[in-house]
Amino acid sequence: MSRNTSTALEGRHNLRHLRAFLAVADTHSASRAGEICNVSQPAVTQAIAKTERSFGCSLFTRTPQGLFATQQGNILAHRLRRAFAFLDPALTDLSPRLRMVATSSQLEALIAVREAENFSLAARRLGLAQPTVHRAITQLEEEAARPLFERTSYGIVATRAANQLAQAARLAFAELAQAETDIAETRAEESGRIVIGAMPLSRSFVLPKAIAEFRKMRTKMALQVVEGPYAELLSGLRRGEIDFLIGALRDPAPIGDIVQRPLFSDTLVIVCGRDHPLASNKKITLGQLASYPWIVSPKDTPLRRHFDALFSEAGLSPLSIVESSSLILMREVLDTTDHLGCISALQAQAELSRGLIVALPVDLDHTARPIGLTLRKDWIPTVAQAKFLELLELLQDLPEGAAVSERRVDSR
Repeated sequence: MSRNTSTALEGRHNLRHLRAFLAVADTHSASRAGEICNVSQPAVTQAIAKTERSFGCSLFTRTPQGLFATQQGNILAHRLRRAFAFLDPALTDLSPRLRMVATSSQLEALIAVREAENFSLAARRLGLAQPTVHRAITQLEEEAARPLFERTSYGIVATRAANQLAQAARLAFAELAQAETDIAETRAEESGRIVIGAMPLSRSFVLPKAIAEFRKMRTKMALQVVEGPYAELLSGLRRGEIDFLIGALRDPAPIGDIVQRPLFSDTLVIVCGRDHPLASNKKITLGQLASYPWIVSPKDTPLRRHFDALFSEAGLSPLSIVESSSLILMREVLDTTDHLGCISALQAQAELSRGLIVALPVDLDHTARPIGLTLRKDWIPTVAQAKFLELLELLQDLPEGAAVSERRVDSR
């Protein structure tokens, strides 16, 4: 691998050094670890030293009886076992030798090419020269004795084996990032980030409160809120790029490697602009509702299924539909047209309380749906991530205006 690759990816720890560290943690002996990893004892000692420098702490206590992991060493060992449990089966499926010779640089290149479907775009994403990325993929393919990408008229498409390895590598790298955050936590340092996949309701209701409360406890922790269609957010969650999702839960769960944790229930509400012809009506029929244009969420969302059922069960169909999950767009369309909107009651709470839109007297209690968290089934949060999740669970139980500090969440 070229110098440019290792420089660009030096933040990704050396996998062979990490394997040596884990062997020492398991055997308490550098010489026995060398036998397991098929390297010399001095090479193991050097790997441990470099790993300790990389993580900025001592990972072992040296005693006459052997090398014993420190608190930080145990944290790293725990995360590494999880990381290699993701990575090693995918590497072994390609070639047994890859388990010991594959590098972080090669796996980073694989992920980038798989996502960009183009060597030049992947190189640009990594900040490398295109030949460097191409060489990394070629090295993996030579070791696997098979191509990892197929060239089509649309670009370079990953084979099934490449997709499996890229997914495993993403999850393994996510565990390494978690390890860095866990170790920083032992030094009372705020490190890493929390990446939240936010569906529409959470962005206007529960998430702003949670962020405000979390900031009182962790002033420097980076928070990233990712928005998008549910399918994209779910894919990001399963790849390890998103820590958890907040929003409407699916019934049944769309795939077996996630868990859904309910927080509260929400119902739908039909809304209109302040000057809409129906705004002052005390009683409204479905026939009247069907005679107006609508703005509602896209198909295949829980909200849309309730909306469609409302009319289909009565043998009616709305005049026309604009599909959008944006509350801001809905509010502006309702303010300037005779469109009606169907939206989460909690999501619209602020607009309704300020008189920006009007709720129509239509009974939609039967549309109650669970709102909650979606997480990877085997995910273990860092301390900060666990605190954020606890905040979300506490906030939905608090009376309006109460402070989270009155409850059991503390700063660390």
